[in-house]
Amino acid sequence: MHKTPLFAELDALPAPWQAHGTVAAPVTAVAELLLAVTEGRVGDDNLLVLARASAARHGAMTVVAGAGPGSYRATLAGPVEPVEIQVDRARSRVAVRSWYAGTHTATACPVGTLVTHRVHQVFPDHPGFAAGIARIGLHARMSRDLRRLLDVIADRLGCPTAPPDPVRAA
Repeated sequence: MHKTPLFAELDALPAPWQAHGTVAAPVTAVAELLLAVTEGRVGDDNLLVLARASAARHGAMTVVAGAGPGSYRATLAGPVEPVEIQVDRARSRVAVRSWYAGTHTATACPVGTLVTHRVHQVFPDHPGFAAGIARIGLHARMSRDLRRLLDVIADRLGCPTAPPDPVRAA
């Protein structure tokens, strides 16, 4: 684990890859689902940004409290290092560090809520990297994962989504 808070590290870095999508719902409602992180098993009601990860789908990912407010770890079955998680409720964002380090942010927009996924770093030597992007590539993976996230939020809130914008590389 790293000593510096995750947001402090990521805020100091550029975000070379970004994807955006919208949900026709108030930012408060979207942020409530996006930022729902508590101790327990990962799923659509807990750490939604990782709910579709292979380990989470197989029930092998659990959130435990971290060292400070808004800090968590997701432990996985097997020899993979825990995932570092930080939640910033005041700025409606959640950060994750596993095979990549990135953020999901909810902001108000004319049609409801804009959800932005930014990837600041990738770690090719991490055991999860190959499973994470080897088959489909980072851009396709980000777009697919954001689409799935938006679809779950829209379904839970009973509202439409717009297709995510293509991933941009800086």
